[in-house]
Amino acid sequence: MPLHKYPPKIWEALKLKQGIYTRLPKHYLRSLEEKREPMPVHWRPLGVNYKVSPKSGLKERVQDIPIPIYYPAESQKGLWGGEGWISGFKYAKNDKLCPRLAKTWKPQLFNRELYSEILDHKFTITVTARVLDLIDAAYGFDFYILKTPKEDLNSKLGMDLRRAMLLRLARRETELYPDDSVKREKIYNKYKQHLEVPEEEAEWVGLNLEEAVEKQRQLEYKDPEPVFKSCVENLVTQLTIQKLSEPELIERK
Repeated sequence: MPLHKYPPKIWEALKLKQGIYTRLPKHYLRSLEEKREPMPVHWRPLGVNYKVSPKSGLKERVQDIPIPIYYPAESQKGLWGGEGWISGFKYAKNDKLCPRLAKTWKPQLFNRELYSEILDHKFTITVTARVLDLIDAAYGFDFYILKTPKEDLNSKLGMDLRRAMLLRLARRETELYPDDSVKREKIYNKYKQHLEVPEEEAEWVGLNLEEAVEKQRQLEYKDPEPVFKSCVENLVTQLTIQKLSEPELIERK
């Protein structure tokens, strides 16, 4: 006899079909379903099952297996650009006749000050050299945060920054460069392709499931109504009805 009605591996999927999860915005639930594989960083898929060996000229099978990557909690507080920790082995003294030793390769991290035009603020963020190259390739820090898919960004900090940027663009806040309206409009025109995201959707961008549920709970929250208040209202209603019916009784008499 099975211990559970449903297998544990589908519990997360079933959780979204009941309770407060079903009342989450449709665009947020859709974002949870729209998942894609992140762009490979530490390996390059060949996309073929066989290749010709340059030595023997014979066809040999290709082991196109992705490298397992571990993303520590610190990676969510910075911008690592998809890089993570790789565990493996290396030979002692680089000699294959020596025993293998366990080794973990970690990306080199830097603390860099990055400026956001949309938020008009400088952030000191832990980044990798790859992220700095990606920012240059995207023509700016803001474009990198806004255009990079969430699977490739792979950063809670990055998604929080995206939500703040989208909210400012959607609201067209005058707090941005309050003394220079020309520069403010120039920034909004520069990122006008991201103005299409409405404020109602931008508020949910980057929220994990726990944060989204708490936000929905706060939206649905209502202050409890005291019992005496409803009793007083019922009493007033009854007295009003009784007072209105008294003239009719007098007329009948």
